[in-house]
Amino acid sequence: TTLRFQDNSRELKLGSSMKSTSPGYGITIRIDTDMKIAPTSLIPAAIAAAGGTLTALDVVESSQDRVTIDVTCDAFDADHAIEITDAIKAASPYLVVRNVSDQTFLLHLGGKLEVHSKVPLKNRDDLSRAYTPGVARVCLAIAKNKSDARRLTIKRNTVAVISDGSAVLGLGNIGPEAAMPVMEGKAVLFKRFANVDAWPICLDTQDTEEIIRTVQLIAPGFGGINLEDISAPRCFEIESRLKDLLDIPVFHDDQHGTAIVVLAALINSLKIVKKNLSDIRIVLSGAGAAGNAIIRLLIIQGATNIIAFDSKGAIHKNSPRPNAMREWLIDSTNPDNRNCSLAEALVGADVFIGVSAPNILKESDVAAMAPDSIVLAMANPDPEINPVLASKHARIVATGRSDYPNQINNVLAFPGIFRGLLDSGVTKVTDEMLALAATAIAGCVSEDQLNPNFIIPSVFDPAVTPAVAHAITSLAKTAKEENARRAEK
Repeated sequence: TTLRFQDNSRELKLGSSMKSTSPGYGITIRIDTDMKIAPTSLIPAAIAAAGGTLTALDVVESSQDRVTIDVTCDAFDADHAIEITDAIKAASPYLVVRNVSDQTFLLHLGGKLEVHSKVPLKNRDDLSRAYTPGVARVCLAIAKNKSDARRLTIKRNTVAVISDGSAVLGLGNIGPEAAMPVMEGKAVLFKRFANVDAWPICLDTQDTEEIIRTVQLIAPGFGGINLEDISAPRCFEIESRLKDLLDIPVFHDDQHGTAIVVLAALINSLKIVKKNLSDIRIVLSGAGAAGNAIIRLLIIQGATNIIAFDSKGAIHKNSPRPNAMREWLIDSTNPDNRNCSLAEALVGADVFIGVSAPNILKESDVAAMAPDSIVLAMANPDPEINPVLASKHARIVATGRSDYPNQINNVLAFPGIFRGLLDSGVTKVTDEMLALAATAIAGCVSEDQLNPNFIIPSVFDPAVTPAVAHAITSLAKTAKEENARRAEK
């Protein structure tokens, strides 16, 4: 897009037809202007020419000859927000930008969480029951029977969101302080979607033993542990050992939450294209925590032909085996032992799953896939291929973004998972639970709703969390009844 200055002295090249604006890059621009011009038409035109999306225009101050306007719009990245601001300045010398506010940073000022008391403290009687001397009686009751902590404290509805900041979103190893906004956001999602009280805990260590020991020490105050944004392969050992050490459920969302939602999307996608999981050929890019978990869950569900790629290329029988998880991956995938490029592997493939890096696929790669192909390109914020290009050739396309159809989002899984775990008192997360959760999510899209642009429910669908929680609690109830029958025998 080209914006031409009013005096035609120069042009400003702006925007990109390949990108979409996002509320994550929303800005509010305060503009002072002279009434000699028509600002309410000139400003929107400048924003549109720059490729921005106008969401609000408010007059905040007005006089006979001057007016102050707040304009809110979405950009597609931080640089684009600057371009939009420059475009407004360039549109007329009478448009004076006073201030630019980043809506995302404003939302994060002071953090996103606070604590509210569930009980009133209006008088001395309330204080005597909630705190000393009455609270001592409750302490002694728990000392006699530790299991009462679930009944008499916040434990049964509280989850610790644990990170060391080593693999935050697509940003890499940015440290515990920088990981806090993400962990706060996770806690907000827990509360919004499952009424679970979660708290972000970012650890200033990336030593496996220190992390395990620290989580073990704080576990008594929580009903579950959600591991988040811990780099592979350490995350595998940390999760495995904590599961053995603790009597509360441990769940690594980057692994299992992603795997659950991918399986749910694939269940519904395969219904549309009328293919079976056991018959299709799957190419996966990104053999880290999420990739490993996806492959494991798909194999459990019947997938037989998966070839995985990491940054070094195809994983085959002669690939290095630095740890047990990579050894399992090598032994469980690539049945034809192909040592090929990603483009070569995609020829004739039925499904592409991406949890790796942006723009690694070409349009020709998708065109070479089998008829009725499925592309789940989930790299964030930019997927492995522009979904518009992929849709020219693939029957079904999904991404991790909210501004395209079919968003593969972990929030569909982890709130319901923990709601079910906490309600049922289950202490271990099993593969059967993961599969049932995926089936429950897929089932929230009815046969009448199912189509290539709607394979997965909205994250705001109120039926999702209860459906996932019910799957967990029903399985737990069945297991308890079976154990009771065995005990009677």
